Amino acid sequence: MSPDHPPGLDLDRLGALLDRKRPGLVNGPLSGRLIEGGRSNLTYAVSDGTAKWVVRRPPLGHVLATAHDMRREHRVISALHATPVPVPRTVLLCEDEEVLGAPFYVMEFVEGTPYRTADQLAPLGAQRTRQAVFALVDTLVDLHAVDPGEVGLADFGRPEGFLDRQLRRWGKQLDASRNRELAGIDELHAALGRELPHSPAPAVVHGDYRLDNVLIASTDGGTDSIRAVLDWEMSTLGDPLTDLGLLVMYGMPLGTPDSPVSTTAEAPGHPSPAELIERYAARSGRDVSGIAWYTAFAWFKLAVILEGIHYRYTLGQTVGPGFDRIGDLVPVFIGHGLTTLREGLRKG
Repeated sequence: MSPDHPPGLDLDRLGALLDRKRPGLVNGPLSGRLIEGGRSNLTYAVSDGTAKWVVRRPPLGHVLATAHDMRREHRVISALHATPVPVPRTVLLCEDEEVLGAPFYVMEFVEGTPYRTADQLAPLGAQRTRQAVFALVDTLVDLHAVDPGEVGLADFGRPEGFLDRQLRRWGKQLDASRNRELAGIDELHAALGRELPHSPAPAVVHGDYRLDNVLIASTDGGTDSIRAVLDWEMSTLGDPLTDLGLLVMYGMPLGTPDSPVSTTAEAPGHPSPAELIERYAARSGRDVSGIAWYTAFAWFKLAVILEGIHYRYTLGQTVGPGFDRIGDLVPVFIGHGLTTLREGLRKG
């Protein structure tokens, strides 16, 4: 298909649906392009030549509907729109698979940049990078301050036993990808289970909160702000410190040059893990004394995800640059997880 008619997006059917459900919204023929793909949900930018929207749908050939729940994503974004958490305005949810071959939703297009690497952050300079990452923490505090009941999300998840279920879930994911010995992975999993913390009051949890899942843009005054938090497919009600632990993990240098997986930690001006934790604690009032466990859990979860990618690579199910080096990273993540759990997070 042409770039203006990417796979998984029937623009004629989409246009007809929007004309029927949102008359007057579209003022011309639609064109579309895939923003990003891969193992996550597919995201398209769609335009009528004047206005822009975004379409989110499951991957082509998806099997597990629960893993790519469009209703769930649409629901949480719609619920958060009236809160201080910046999210795109939703336009329409369509669960009729006759239109695009899968359920999907449409939301407004938000201008901004998702910064994925330290090299991408570098042109901002140290001060702007520092402010942008602190804004990421502040937005997380705003998210965790939302009362789920007040925004219609009281039944959005099962907070009771959340951490235990998470640990068992990722243990099962690991077992599904086992085809080699991984020193320390079972030790890390078992240690996390023995030291399971007592969760604070539940909150809306994003589940994959990091810098490249938000859009950042400069304001008229020249400061950078978060315009939208994206990729809510793993969101639920649960332990808010899991979001902080993941954010802290992404704020720690991997120590592996030219890695196919990178953090933004080495960008000039990037706050240290201790600064991220302190800012979250000061603004949220939460007890973060057990954050080392949550950060170690984040290392474990990413190790499992990377091992799954490596496993699919060994089966010839992934193509593209960098996949041949993913397997070498898994022991690095395991090592960081074990060190974090044993020694805590170093200051500075």
